Amino acid sequence: MSASLAATPLRDRLAVWCGWVLVGAAAIIPLLGWLWPREFWLAPALVGLLCLPAVRLRDQDRPVAIVLFAGLIWAAVSTMWSPYHPPKLDNSTILKLALQLPLYGSAILAARRADPVLNRRALQVLAWGCALFGVVFLAEAATQGAVYKALRVVYGPMRDDLAESRIGHATYLLGAIWPLAAYGAARKVRPWLTLAMFAGTGAAAVVFGSDAPVLGLVLAPAVALIVWRWPSGGPKLLAVLAAVLFLSMPLVVWAVRHFFDYQAIQNALPLTDSMRLGYWSHAIDWIRARPFLGWGLDASRMFGPGIKLHPHNNPLQVWMELGVVGAVLAAAFWVVVLSGLSRAKPSLAMAATAACAATYLLFGVNFGVWQEWWLGLGAVVAMLAVMNAPAAEPERSSL
Repeated sequence: MSASLAATPLRDRLAVWCGWVLVGAAAIIPLLGWLWPREFWLAPALVGLLCLPAVRLRDQDRPVAIVLFAGLIWAAVSTMWSPYHPPKLDNSTILKLALQLPLYGSAILAARRADPVLNRRALQVLAWGCALFGVVFLAEAATQGAVYKALRVVYGPMRDDLAESRIGHATYLLGAIWPLAAYGAARKVRPWLTLAMFAGTGAAAVVFGSDAPVLGLVLAPAVALIVWRWPSGGPKLLAVLAAVLFLSMPLVVWAVRHFFDYQAIQNALPLTDSMRLGYWSHAIDWIRARPFLGWGLDASRMFGPGIKLHPHNNPLQVWMELGVVGAVLAAAFWVVVLSGLSRAKPSLAMAATAACAATYLLFGVNFGVWQEWWLGLGAVVAMLAVMNAPAAEPERSSL
């Protein structure tokens, strides 16, 4: 790498540096996803830290940046009335968010700044790595997690049930990024790489009880087809649906509880899903008690035993902690991002990006919105979207 930098003009060195950082990130993303899924945030954080000199906002970046910054400010203000006070500095969600916003933003902008040749190399490395990830998932599904369990004996023994849960968790990671990884592979006409990602995710998700990734394998191709068929209107429709999801989720849960036998639905579901429905029911009661300002950042930690840590639902947690202001900002974010995928002509890159975004939104009804690995996964999806975007006019270096 040093030889490449030495032979490159000064104005291009940053592009080469960002390119090599992306190649390294592409190599570790599948490994982190398999062995350390809860530390997945390390990938975008390291890219962002190493590529901070690449930060340069364009006019089209400003709407998203404004919405995110406004959300960060509102979250910080809400800590004034939150009943939760972190016992240690590393438990402070607002501090983590304040660091994640510039670091993850830097990672996304680095993908745009990277040297095109190295960017393509990074996409190839990612495609092969994710395909191998899928093959490993097939082996894990066939052996009930024998490979992962054997490795855990070496670097950290873990009970079999927890190991299997961790493998199931990992299916969400590959399940969210495979359309963009597959698009990078498809441009080299290697369909078997895509098949390995798809089949591995599905097999492991079924065996280890991860329902959402199985649904995601159906949703992603459907959304991609819609955006490919209607490149202008498809992303806008998706943007409207995302906004409706965030704005109406409390009403949806209330309607199900009011018009149907909510307890019977809970009893008919597997334990983990039944527990989530219980959290959601308690969450809408707390939302109704304070709908405008919310209860403050991380307040849902204090509403046990009805809610354990958080409602396990992104929209409900935003409503519960940040109120209608937070919900509107979240909806605005998705409207700006998804409507920005509209194109006059069909684009496979935009279709793959929309598929990943839709899958991420689907998975969001399972997890806490502030979890580091979850926000890191969103940053990786955005980073891959930029890496896969069709080449635009070359950017002039600010050096």
